[in-house]
Amino acid sequence: MGEPVTPGASCPGTFARAWAKAVSGTSYLPMTQAQLEEMLQRLTHRLAAALRAEPFDPRVGHQVGAELVAAHIASAEGLGRTVEVIQLRLLRDLGLVGDDISDRLARLLATVTTGYARALRDRTLDEQESIRRAAMVARVQAERALRDSESRFRHQATHDPLTDLPNRTLFTDRLAAAIAVPGRGADRVGVCFLDLDRFKVVNDSLGHQVGDALLVQVAQRLRRALGDHLVARLGGDEFVILVERTGGTDDVVEAAEAALAAVSEPALVDGHELSVTASVGIVERPVAGTTPGELMRAADSTLHWAKAAGGARWALFDPARHRTELARYALSAAIPAALDRGEFFLDYQPLTSLRDGTLLGVEALVRWRHPELGVLSPGSFIGLAEETGLIVRLGGWVLAEACREAESWAAGGGPAPFVSVNLAVRQVNRPDLVQEVRGLLAQTGLPPERLQLEITESTMMSAGAEDPVRALRALNDLGVRIAIDDFGTGYSNLAYLRDLPVTELKMAGEFVTGLRAPQVDPASRTDERILASLVSLAHALDLTVTAEGVETADQADLLRAIGCDAGQGWHFGRPAPAARILEQIR
Repeated sequence: MGEPVTPGASCPGTFARAWAKAVSGTSYLPMTQAQLEEMLQRLTHRLAAALRAEPFDPRVGHQVGAELVAAHIASAEGLGRTVEVIQLRLLRDLGLVGDDISDRLARLLATVTTGYARALRDRTLDEQESIRRAAMVARVQAERALRDSESRFRHQATHDPLTDLPNRTLFTDRLAAAIAVPGRGADRVGVCFLDLDRFKVVNDSLGHQVGDALLVQVAQRLRRALGDHLVARLGGDEFVILVERTGGTDDVVEAAEAALAAVSEPALVDGHELSVTASVGIVERPVAGTTPGELMRAADSTLHWAKAAGGARWALFDPARHRTELARYALSAAIPAALDRGEFFLDYQPLTSLRDGTLLGVEALVRWRHPELGVLSPGSFIGLAEETGLIVRLGGWVLAEACREAESWAAGGGPAPFVSVNLAVRQVNRPDLVQEVRGLLAQTGLPPERLQLEITESTMMSAGAEDPVRALRALNDLGVRIAIDDFGTGYSNLAYLRDLPVTELKMAGEFVTGLRAPQVDPASRTDERILASLVSLAHALDLTVTAEGVETADQADLLRAIGCDAGQGWHFGRPAPAARILEQIR
């Protein structure tokens, strides 16, 4: 083969420009047109050098094809135009001639195509492997993210967002598991129900942000102090501690005392030094025969016992006390229905003149004819009615029934006694008390002077606001009598005797009980002097005096001697129905 000759000056730049124009647009090329022409001009030189080389080595075409793919000229159209432009223009633009130049060009084009195809195949395989690996990595990352997300969701579902302590859900699950594990019937379990004392004051005075920060500190302290036990936040300022497999009550008491000590440490929150205390209700019992609900209800009740005792302490569950409180709750819950069914009725106890023994008045005493428990005295249910607010409805019924029955006593022929009715604090504070009494008097026809309203000293002190005082004066202006009940056992504040329209003092039975014959008990002289002083004071204020709890003739004689106006007690008569009072009048 003869050596190729160059008859004229070659022009690689012209061919490179034509080549660049041919492949432009066939693929996405991450380079400018000038950069493309520069690269193709370099490849043109290599092709030209290969065509001139002796001996001829067509393998250069493999490299050129591979570089085209590497430069992202990687499409069938790009290869086709490359082959076309090389075949038509390379020899002419470079001025290459020779006996076998065309044969060399054909063989070179074949290797360019082969190198191009191989490089494209390798690139495709590499990209597929990269995609596979990327997909694998993405799947692993997605699975890890899913696990992390599920873990976060589980944590969020079972932990308190403010303190990061376990929440009610997790605590309930752990408590149920501690009770339900087979083969652990001999085990015991304890629960401490903790509530911060007067935490509402912190929120109201310093704001919820400070309150929340305090809760976080309390949670951290409880976690540190009780690391061996599960500590959970139920909500608000309520926390609970689970003590599993206890050896007895002492283990749970120890946990409660550790919690109280941790809470009581002063806390610095947002520049405020706060001292807080807590109350704890403790329940400890065998796991056999109990349920999570029973444990929590018992712990909640016991927490209220600790609160009622003044707080800053723990209280231990007492089954007998719990049964008593359940019975009290059931009794209080039955009051509304008992009123609807007419189970309440009134007895009346005489208020008798110590001067001449005449019947001056009667005190209305409510009774409950319970269908299961029999007749209940006021001490069994009045306190419950006051705690629940039902005393307003019950007291309204007593007042109305007493007025209705007392009105009929005027037909007995003799002087009709007044009826005395006790008013609770809630009744005195009602804004419509005057209208209620005026309406009852008009409805029943009972003269106002035959109605006496008894109010305890504590009620008078609670009714120190202007509206209740105005109501009492309005009732007095109607002619209704106002009496202070159990005088001497409360505040014994004489100021309200001066300022309020009181007409009578009822001396507490405690003073009368102490009256005995001096030769038997010299100490009774003290009670006699106290009573004499109180009677003298009342008379100086134009008030009448009734002594309660008179049980014997000796007590009546002593009271008469010191000037007491009237007496009430078993010596003068036991409580009796209205019909008995009417017989006594006749």
